[in-house]
Amino acid sequence: MKDGESPPRALEDVRVLDISNFLAAPLCSMFLADFGADVIKVEQPGRGDEVRYWGNDKDGVGLYYKVVNRGKRSITLDLRTTLGVEAVRRLVRDVDILVENYRPGTLERWGLGPDVLMAENPRLIVVRVTGFGQTGPNSRRPGFGTLAEAYAGYAHISGHADGPPLLPAFGLADSTTGLMAAYLAMVALHEQRRSGRGQVVDLAIYETLLTLLGPQVVDFDQLGIVQQRNGSRLPFTAPRNTYRTRDGRWFSMAGSAQSTFERICAALEVPALVEDSRFRDNRARLKNAAALDVELQNAIGRFDFSTLMERFVRLEAPIAPVNDVRQVVEDEHVVARENIVALEDEELGGPLRMQNIVGKLSRTPGRIRATGPRLGAHNREILVGMLGYGEERLVEAGLDPGSAEEQERAVAGEVSP
Repeated sequence: MKDGESPPRALEDVRVLDISNFLAAPLCSMFLADFGADVIKVEQPGRGDEVRYWGNDKDGVGLYYKVVNRGKRSITLDLRTTLGVEAVRRLVRDVDILVENYRPGTLERWGLGPDVLMAENPRLIVVRVTGFGQTGPNSRRPGFGTLAEAYAGYAHISGHADGPPLLPAFGLADSTTGLMAAYLAMVALHEQRRSGRGQVVDLAIYETLLTLLGPQVVDFDQLGIVQQRNGSRLPFTAPRNTYRTRDGRWFSMAGSAQSTFERICAALEVPALVEDSRFRDNRARLKNAAALDVELQNAIGRFDFSTLMERFVRLEAPIAPVNDVRQVVEDEHVVARENIVALEDEELGGPLRMQNIVGKLSRTPGRIRATGPRLGAHNREILVGMLGYGEERLVEAGLDPGSAEEQERAVAGEVSP
């Protein structure tokens, strides 16, 4: 690698066609793009992906779209038309992975089912993300992350014992599904490079969250236990909660190992708790978690936050502040790890900060190519330049062929700062 050149990225030879909308499936292709995959995103003409209208906007530009669809190229096609179907069939001939999230039967009805697509490209991996999967009695029902968070059992255990079940304040099921979909796409790609054959990945949004919900299934199977809401406590280790200091700051603390619990007690100057029969080991502490929290909160209430942090860090006792987003982006460790990155955005006319690549590879690190593009920003480059469609046919189909200047801006926007 020459001086000044960016290091290669792990997935630079992977090509992805993303015909999905909303959150879970687009997050899948986002994770792939982060590590170098060339992702072409197909959006509905005129309106685009619904995420463009989710959450907050600046000057009419949806901000979350800029994050979820970073590093992708945007084209517009109506998949219900002859041109849309034809263009997708031509595009899949030269890609490794197609990502979609339409309800079961929709692509088949449009003439774009996996059998059709894989006839064009037998090596194609088709990642299908749906609410309830392609099979089973619920498969035809509409499904979203919010439903999955209830259906998989998350909401039932979230909240306080005397309160209602709580849904997460962000797209938890969608986000975990996006991660799992990217992982399964890589599993299938690894196998494809051995066998030369593609396959279908069938992933329901509730399934990843169900697996991540801890020991609930095995505990129910073997002991008949149905986990209930218990605030921030865990059913398998204690202490674990949020606590408030004398000056009103909140922090989280957990003592999963005996040595950890002993360091917590040393930091709080309550050594007697270690000898208390109610708290002598983790199983005893679980039975007396409420009483333990009272003792710990009483001890914690004697300290200001800065003093408590200094004591815990010095004694290597686990502690973390309950940060809001302002505190996160200003945190010296987050800054040092480069967990937040600023990228120039042509549409917004300035820098845009967002979460950086997750994880660091020593030789082929990820890099965000660009923020989410304008709708159809790459129509001329791909539909005209790559597929050879004439401008008149695109206009007749209600598509914007784009201008040469727009193409230049789109290409320039793919240079990471």
